[in-house]
Amino acid sequence: MSEYSHARAPMEEPAGFSFENTMRNEMLQRAATSGSPLPSATKTGTTIVGMIFDGGVVLGADTRATNDTTIAEKNCEKIHYIADNIYCCGAGTAADTEKTTDLISSQLELLRMNSKSQPRVVTACTLLKRMLFRYQGHISAALVLGGCDVNGPHIFNIAPHGSTFSQPYTTMGSGSLAAMAVFETEWRESMDERAATELVKKAILAGVFNDLGSGSNCDTTVIRVDGTVTVTRGAVTPNDPLKLRSMINRSSKMTIPLGATPVLSSTYTPFTLADVTVTEMETE
Repeated sequence: MSEYSHARAPMEEPAGFSFENTMRNEMLQRAATSGSPLPSATKTGTTIVGMIFDGGVVLGADTRATNDTTIAEKNCEKIHYIADNIYCCGAGTAADTEKTTDLISSQLELLRMNSKSQPRVVTACTLLKRMLFRYQGHISAALVLGGCDVNGPHIFNIAPHGSTFSQPYTTMGSGSLAAMAVFETEWRESMDERAATELVKKAILAGVFNDLGSGSNCDTTVIRVDGTVTVTRGAVTPNDPLKLRSMINRSSKMTIPLGATPVLSSTYTPFTLADVTVTEMETE
């Protein structure tokens, strides 16, 4: 157990204010004054956006997953399926965002089968915010929820501690400021699908080129009020290495031809089913 944790004997939950973290906070203050290293938050990087257009919503995300200063994955999928009419972009810890959206997706599917109707976007927002608030921000999942239902298109911004708000466009992640600058400059009401998709791509690219934690490609998902959905992986690939690699002229000495390594001997042993021994598995 960490020296900064404080275990309490099992008892009934006290009424009124809780001061159970007082001793822990005092230990943290003493450690800070004595020069001891303090626990730090995990650094994450992502750019996710969402906006409403005249006929649906468009979600966008970059595809870089980082582990501190190391790029762990160049083609990470950050737009998660919630329901047929609802998708969710996740920023923060990849495991938290993926499992949180999977859990809410299964709950909405049970609700759909029970109510025999399409789930509403505000229902998914309520389930997500209640779960995140229950853990007081310890689940590192900053979400952009988007979808269309009987009330039209919706975009919700969900913070890791559970607060939410709805706007025509929103951004999250470490590259959110660069993306928001693009939205605040070029967003207009009643944009068509093509213009909205191009604006989302431009906002994601602003995060890719201005934030070290964001990078690689741009994924987009278009959800329309008529029920159709278009998921595009790699809608924009600004960092495709194939074009740069084709510009490099390699020496022919670096290309080893077939058969350059001599074969000293070879043996061929035929294999038949008669050589296989089948053992019954114990089932009791």
